[in-house]
Amino acid sequence: MKVRIGFGLGTRTRLHDETYGAVVDALEAHEFDSLWLSEKISGEAPDPLVAMAYGAGRTTKLKFGMSVMVLPGRNPVVLAKELATLATMSGGRLLPAFGLGAVDPVEQQAFGVERKERAAIFDETLAVMRKCWTGEPFSHAGERFSYDGVVVQPAPKRMDVWLGGYAPSELKRIGRLADGWLPSFVLPSDAEAGRAVIEQVAAEHDREIEDDHYGVLIPYAFGPVPDVLTKLLQKRRPDLDDVTQLVPDSWDALQKMVQRFVDVGTTKFVALPIAEPGDADAWVAHLAEAADALKPLEVG
Repeated sequence: MKVRIGFGLGTRTRLHDETYGAVVDALEAHEFDSLWLSEKISGEAPDPLVAMAYGAGRTTKLKFGMSVMVLPGRNPVVLAKELATLATMSGGRLLPAFGLGAVDPVEQQAFGVERKERAAIFDETLAVMRKCWTGEPFSHAGERFSYDGVVVQPAPKRMDVWLGGYAPSELKRIGRLADGWLPSFVLPSDAEAGRAVIEQVAAEHDREIEDDHYGVLIPYAFGPVPDVLTKLLQKRRPDLDDVTQLVPDSWDALQKMVQRFVDVGTTKFVALPIAEPGDADAWVAHLAEAADALKPLEVG
């Protein structure tokens, strides 16, 4: 089983220009597996599709994913074409991951989708995109989209779709539709229990998710967890007495958490610094420390 570790940039990131390029170059130099870009229309985080294309153009091995890209509100055929192009031109280094979108009035207005409609639109959008990626003419007659004889080229050799989430409805959707699972703010026990549900639902739909397609995004903070994040976690995980246990506070703590996830079968990791290290030089130094601490945990 291959254990691989990548890095993520959250919705609060302000990386632009030479700093983002320096991060990409450092991740490639230290042979990290991947870089994951978050999406927030109303924030300073770069658009994930543009940032992934920029990063892929200056690297040869680093993979790129979204954590996550919102599907409801997008044209499925156009997006399928864009992602297929990026996957092909990067040599298969794209890791598409999708979500329903944040429960945020500003973000929801930007995508023009009512909250109650998101799930149904998501499912149909993904179904259309999978038909696009076959490279063959297809027809589709759904509640929101209708196509007859549409063809999308180039056809990617492989396009594994990753989904996040931990709510019961999200786990069921992963079992029905996804090729991989990448949740965030979960404990190893959550990952173990969630995987059992996903595998059961997948079997009910004559599907199977590969063993090495179970991952987790782990945010870490070398210092006090910001109040805004603590409040968000308390709202998201009211079942936990101490939400800071979800956020390692040192390289040692992060190493131990990764190992606990590996022990329950998780093999793909995305480490996400809550506080940005600073300018380009600070990022490069931070990623050198990360390589010393985390790369030895990779297997295979």
